[in-house]
Amino acid sequence: MSVARKLIEKRELISIFTLRELRTKYKRSVLGWTWSLINPLATALLYTLVFSLILKVEAPVGNPSGIKNYTVYLLCALLPFQFFNSTLTTSVDVLVSNGNLIKKAAFPRSIFVLSVVMAMTLTLVIELGVLAIILLAMGNSVLPWLPLVLVLVFIESIFVLGVALMASVWNVYFRDLKYLITIALQFMFYLTPVLYPITLVPKHSEIFGTDLPVRALYRLNPLVGMVESYRAVLYDLRFPSVGTMLYTIGWSVALLVVGFWVFGRNERRLAEEV
Repeated sequence: MSVARKLIEKRELISIFTLRELRTKYKRSVLGWTWSLINPLATALLYTLVFSLILKVEAPVGNPSGIKNYTVYLLCALLPFQFFNSTLTTSVDVLVSNGNLIKKAAFPRSIFVLSVVMAMTLTLVIELGVLAIILLAMGNSVLPWLPLVLVLVFIESIFVLGVALMASVWNVYFRDLKYLITIALQFMFYLTPVLYPITLVPKHSEIFGTDLPVRALYRLNPLVGMVESYRAVLYDLRFPSVGTMLYTIGWSVALLVVGFWVFGRNERRLAEEV
């Protein structure tokens, strides 16, 4: 609660840093913010070519929406995962890159991380808005479900903020962390049902002579429930399962609390280390 009060008191400073992140993201770029739409669309088209046309991975029929389109099915999960990916890779180095400010001014250093998450969240909302327009053009009546989409964005933002707080402060003391995170995110991408439906993951499989509940272990990854919830709302037009939502919310709240605790424990010597 004390951390929350400090951040509320510094809300104007948070707004300034968030606007700075938004303005510098595509600074001196001809297309500017259009790139935030072009990048995921280009990625989706590439994966559609490889996985849908070449490897013949089929998108399931939306239940009860009835829609069946691999590119849209992919975007419903790709946009939330890219938000997690880009926010984490940006925030992990944000304290080091702002070392001069940390040495000169006294304010909660978590503001740097929070501003990155808020700027990326706004980008995600814009991208999901474009996706909603595409879905409407295809006859998917997604408008009544948009408030629930915003709830999912809020839950994921909390989740990402918790991870980003830990990663950013640890990176100050262990600079190799950002490279390890890049590798870990590559593994995480393929261990999350972004490119394929979760039904392709076997329920059981024999590994090293032991029969393991592979799909149950797979679902322990909190990002699985996250992207499945987005797909349920946007693609299927239905509520995510209660169990999935509670599991995701539990992870998000726990990571946020642990993230602020870890950040607070390591914040004192930041000015010396950056």
